[in-house]
Amino acid sequence: MGIGGISIWQLLIILLIVVMLFGTKKLRTLGSDLGGALRGFRSAMKDDDADKKDEIEDHTAGAETVSAATEAAEKK
Repeated sequence: MGIGGISIWQLLIILLIVVMLFGTKKLRTLGSDLGGALRGFRSAMKDDDADKKDEIEDHTAGAETVSAATEAAEKK
């Protein structure tokens, strides 16, 4: 018994049918396109995380400046 009730032989037959229908060249192209899309998605997520981190640092720096100005005004 394999994945979800499908045996390894049934999976191999399905793979053979897919290769016969689409051909190895088209499947290779499809795989490289999918890999490129995943790389693009990952880089976009990293850029988004970096932007959020920059916003948080800018906000924190702004709060520290206000805090320092308030402390200086209190000392006068």
